[in-house]
Amino acid sequence: MSPAPLVVPPGVARVVLLVLLGGCAGRATAQAGPESQPAATEIRLRFNERIPMRDGITLSATLYGPADPAAPPRPVICTLTPYIADNYHPWALHFAKNGYAFAAVDLRGRGNSGGTFEPFVHDPADGHDVVEWLAEQPWCDGRVALWGSSYMGFNQWATLRAAPRHLATILPVAAAYPGIDFPIFKNISSPYNIRWLTMTSGVTMNNDISGDAEHYWISRLTAFYRAHRPFRELDSFIGNPSVNFQRWVAHPTTGPYWDATVPAADHFAAIDLPILTITGHYDADQWGALEFYRRHMAHGPPAATARHYLIIGPWDHGGCVNPRAEFKGLAFGAAAVIDMRALQLAWYDWTLRDGPRPELLSHRVAYYVPGSGAECWRHADSLAHVTAGMQPWFLQAAPAPRHELFRSGTLSPAPPPGDAAPSEYTYDPLDITPAEFEQTPRPNTITDQSVVYTLGGRGVIFHTPPLDAPLELAGVPRLTVWIELDVPDTDFVATLSELLPDGTSVMLSSDSLRARYRDSPTAEELVQPGRVERYTFDQFNFFARRVQRGSRLRLVLHAPNSIFAQKNYNSGGVVADETAADARTARVRVYHDSRYPSVLELPLGHAADSIAARANSEQPLP
Repeated sequence: MSPAPLVVPPGVARVVLLVLLGGCAGRATAQAGPESQPAATEIRLRFNERIPMRDGITLSATLYGPADPAAPPRPVICTLTPYIADNYHPWALHFAKNGYAFAAVDLRGRGNSGGTFEPFVHDPADGHDVVEWLAEQPWCDGRVALWGSSYMGFNQWATLRAAPRHLATILPVAAAYPGIDFPIFKNISSPYNIRWLTMTSGVTMNNDISGDAEHYWISRLTAFYRAHRPFRELDSFIGNPSVNFQRWVAHPTTGPYWDATVPAADHFAAIDLPILTITGHYDADQWGALEFYRRHMAHGPPAATARHYLIIGPWDHGGCVNPRAEFKGLAFGAAAVIDMRALQLAWYDWTLRDGPRPELLSHRVAYYVPGSGAECWRHADSLAHVTAGMQPWFLQAAPAPRHELFRSGTLSPAPPPGDAAPSEYTYDPLDITPAEFEQTPRPNTITDQSVVYTLGGRGVIFHTPPLDAPLELAGVPRLTVWIELDVPDTDFVATLSELLPDGTSVMLSSDSLRARYRDSPTAEELVQPGRVERYTFDQFNFFARRVQRGSRLRLVLHAPNSIFAQKNYNSGGVVADETAADARTARVRVYHDSRYPSVLELPLGHAADSIAARANSEQPLP
């Protein structure tokens, strides 16, 4: 799901979802990763093979297999894609030359398939019918495996909802979870949605249109932002009126529409086949991939969940398919650049051919730890065992003038004093100055600090003192903050970064929240102005990093006022219908005293010096 990315400030990362860290599929994600060496086998291709669905629609498949018609039956690896079967030719040849048949199937309404494309909705039933049809072919030995990333990671899980009898294993990479991380995250939509829907409009790919961020998307999104048009008009404004966009706008929260596309608890309980989930620290669909993983762990029987493996590398969305040593300003060690083709082939060889278990899967969870010192892969028996404990850092007001940089408050291991004054910022939805900043390409969005430097009074910032020992972090942070608003609704973004001793920074994790959903993702409750209430940010992305001695950790809380974010005008009405006429300036007061102890909890890794690490509060800001 990755056309050429728009340039998005890191503080807006979770709200913009699939823009900052790569989108929900397309040409870049589909193409080949590092080369492994396939066996020399002559391959025959069969184009536009028709696969019948239960309702009479036929889907188009491009089939790859041995040229020798007398070759013995073999397992079939299949991907069902909205991005056109031709995109997967390199991977198809790779698997076919290594002894598998491969089927690249255009989804309903896409490519050469019949029907109408409604994203997510038909995938469970169609996935089931494709698997069972493939299993019945004379060149298949009765075992079908699914493969693919992003949208194709999602529909592997969707197919499991329908429980096809001949499905032998799945390998979902960077899997989107409808209603959880795409096309909404925390019930907040994104302008990226119409870009993705434009890429998948019609029956062919529209890569040049969807990929033209510099000359088209930034310009049009800026014009839309400045005009204060209601979000539901974005598709027409862009020039692509979309039934699917309007469906998504009509379902702005998690609920039955989205739930019908993925396994429910009873489906997860019945899943009993080997699974390899792959995601990355900066994967925009990480929360979706881990939501599938966590729900299977929660509902599946132990014997089944024991066959579910998880890899979390230091990658963005596209990097989960094609790992790179550097992206968006961040560099990693050589160990991070694994041969993904070889790994995935080894997975299928292990699960379908009794080959050896891939070396990286010595335990059920493998995760990469970058940062100062020796970067390495670590292993755990479960995702819960990755984190040794949670270390609290309490938000406090600036204690002295020496903390005047950014008017920063502090993050302290000590609980706050009794009567500290709250920190404050304002968010004016009619303020369109951020658009000027967002016209300039900033490719290094993970290390770029421009958003912090230009934040002004539109957010609050807190720093730890410099760490006097390395600190290994691994897991999901949690932020509990007490806030008073004078409006019935607004949006928040919380971003955690490492500020290195040389003044550079690395974004580590972020989360978003719409105030009306502070207590429930499914039931909205508008804010009573003037009331101090607790807001919990508990869906930061997983990350691991060895924070170096002398670094500070930086927490930024602000409103996502950006051309790349759905704008909340703070009125408490239907956000998709709001315009400038509904705009209300929000005054946000962040409390951090003994009555309202706002706290950031950091996930400690298992390195020996992590638990002992402590802060030296006497050193000034750099």
